[in-house]
Amino acid sequence: MIFCSISWPNCIPPQQKKMFGEYCLYLDGKPVGLVCDDLLFLKPTKGGRALLSDIVEASPYPKARPHLQIDPDAWEDSDWLCELIVATAKGLPIPKPKKAKQPPTA
Repeated sequence: MIFCSISWPNCIPPQQKKMFGEYCLYLDGKPVGLVCDDLLFLKPTKGGRALLSDIVEASPYPKARPHLQIDPDAWEDSDWLCELIVATAKGLPIPKPKKAKQPPTA
């Protein structure tokens, strides 16, 4: 995955978890975006939009809500990309805790 090769000298990199053959990015326990087909999609937030000069919205996969598609050429600026991901995370609510799985009843 191309996104993995980015160096993050000035910030904590987002966690990357493989999902459905693609990757979900998490920061502070919040899902902030997806990497699908080597394209970066971030959840749309006011903070994220404020840092983008050209806003491109696209769906990362069929029937998905539109996300902010980040141009791969912009990935080279790791400081800006870090700022964008942090701003996105700050604009998202804290995820609800998952319920414990109930044992199957017979």
